[in-house]
Amino acid sequence: MNSAPFAFSVSVIVPAMNEAENLPHVFATLPSWIDEVILVDGNSTDDTVAVAKALRPGLRVVTQTRKGKGNALTEGFAAATCDIIVMIDADGSTDGREIHAFVTALVEGADFAKGSRCAPGGGSDDISPIRSLGNTMLTKMTNRLYGTRYTDLCYGYNAFWARHLEALDLDCDGFEIETLMNIRAAQAGLVIREVPSHERSRIHGASNLHAVRDGLRVLRTILREREGRVGGIRLRREHATHATA
Repeated sequence: MNSAPFAFSVSVIVPAMNEAENLPHVFATLPSWIDEVILVDGNSTDDTVAVAKALRPGLRVVTQTRKGKGNALTEGFAAATCDIIVMIDADGSTDGREIHAFVTALVEGADFAKGSRCAPGGGSDDISPIRSLGNTMLTKMTNRLYGTRYTDLCYGYNAFWARHLEALDLDCDGFEIETLMNIRAAQAGLVIREVPSHERSRIHGASNLHAVRDGLRVLRTILREREGRVGGIRLRREHATHATA
């Protein structure tokens, strides 16, 4: 175990599919004190797994059983063994050096540290005008329906205490996973703190994100979770949270 600035162990989950060219940049930003890195491979056809293993001795690899970022993350979360779980992207858009700020937020009392490109100190080199507009509208809708005060709903840089994984009860396969996590963290009564984060542009390759298609999936998730909240699912999840606290 590396000498670390925190008394808690940290797992980093990296979902990846054909990201061999980007991984050297991504892994170079990871702090040396990280206890566990789990690469969730989406059945890559390039050298993603070989490159990752060469870069990170002791790396754990999980082979994805279905498709989609949501499935990759849930399988990575299930495999994690540390106190804290951090999720980052494999395309170079998220900076591993920011992990310290996320873990600090948790150690200081948060249950869920939510990255935000829109909080003071955050930003993005990558988000397009149409994605920015959609994210703003979806964020406002979520805040209105769930009483949250989020500044950035659709961003995939987050960290949380592993003990809260059951309360999040994640069950989706696509890019809507970030929205689902944010909503269910609020539904479960978790203490949520936004952490400013700067999103960089993908270094190599093309994104699998489709603004309209995935935006509609996010919208359906927001509305579906609202219906579930009215139907009593929220109460059951809160009970599960208290039972595992």
